Amino acid sequence: MELLEAFQQDWAIRALLASSMVGVMCGVLGCFIVLRNMALIGDALSHAVLPGVVFAFIIVGSYSVLGIFIGAVIAGLLSAVAMTWIQQKIKTKNDAAIGIVFTAMFSIGVIGISRLSKEEGAHLDMKDFLFGNALGVSNEDLYLTAFVCIVVLYSILFFYRHLFATTFQPIIARTMGMKVELIHYFLMLLLSFAVVASLSTVGVILVVAMLITPAATALLLSDRLKNVLFLSAVFGLMAAIMGLVLAIYQDTAPGPAMVLVATLLYIGAVFFSPKKGLLFKFLAKRKQQHKIRLEDILKQSIRLEEKEALTLQNLVDKLDINKRKVKSGLNILAQRGLFEKNLSPLKLSSIGKKEAYKLVRAHRLWETYLTQQMGLNEGQIHEDAEKYEHLLTEEVLDEMDEKLGYPTIDPHGSPIPPKE
Repeated sequence: MELLEAFQQDWAIRALLASSMVGVMCGVLGCFIVLRNMALIGDALSHAVLPGVVFAFIIVGSYSVLGIFIGAVIAGLLSAVAMTWIQQKIKTKNDAAIGIVFTAMFSIGVIGISRLSKEEGAHLDMKDFLFGNALGVSNEDLYLTAFVCIVVLYSILFFYRHLFATTFQPIIARTMGMKVELIHYFLMLLLSFAVVASLSTVGVILVVAMLITPAATALLLSDRLKNVLFLSAVFGLMAAIMGLVLAIYQDTAPGPAMVLVATLLYIGAVFFSPKKGLLFKFLAKRKQQHKIRLEDILKQSIRLEEKEALTLQNLVDKLDINKRKVKSGLNILAQRGLFEKNLSPLKLSSIGKKEAYKLVRAHRLWETYLTQQMGLNEGQIHEDAEKYEHLLTEEVLDEMDEKLGYPTIDPHGSPIPPKE
């Protein structure tokens, strides 16, 4: 009930609206920042705007949302130009140039705020600029955030084609007549806008997390840029709203709470992403290991039928797998029609023999390829063939067979089964 009552207050509504717009704006813009490997530049600009805030306060003589916005944007652009100039003219490493500029600018800002805080009548709290104060958002801050959010989102929509081309294929974009450097500086201008608009909610230190974390989360879930932009906006919005609710409920700072929620969403994607998540990779690995075990049983069975007796114990000895797993594999293969159903005695079906010979063919063709084309000797090829026989497709095997001149004997003198 206390939480519901809090969101009926004007300050909570302003905080909710401002945080939501910052989450969406930073989420969408952050996709291009991450894809262009500009995360460190985003961090640098978020710190480098601080001197602009200080000088704007000094010039205006009081706290002015418009003045601080203009001052911070100018400081951000000057920092961007300085970083690029040092990289190109002084031949300094990119990350070193970024570190030099943003630490110098940030230091100037911190010194300026420290001096101002000692003057009588000056009300410029360093903590609010560093970590934000979403609960203290004014109407002027809200209007500025809304304006910047509209400008950033409209710019990305309008210049989507240019941003897409210069992000993924800058050389082709340049041959098409696109101004790659101009697009880069324009993106840094938008980044400066976003950083300044986020000062009141998450501050200069934590804004980089709102730029990077939702985008990184979205990239774990999709490879299509339009989907990534949408998901990043959703994750940014979720982080902002849930973080604000958590901050009000726990009576803590909203900015760090938003970043914490964004990080938890990222960790969730790390584990449960359908394609790139750790759980998916673990299950895919288990599935591949199960497939290899069944194919090994099948391949050894045809060899034992040809040379020795096909019995359960012989299979266990040849495969070096415990008897329980071999029995389980035989039952599965029997259900698929690759073994006779009664399994007593063990006997491959006609379909099973055909599949087994495919594996033998893949193994012996790969061994032949390694000796004839790669120059390996007979003692170096068996283990490699044991691995790749499970991965080679029919198309690759046919191409390999043709390139080798359709050999009939492998390097060990064993016959290579022909293709059915």
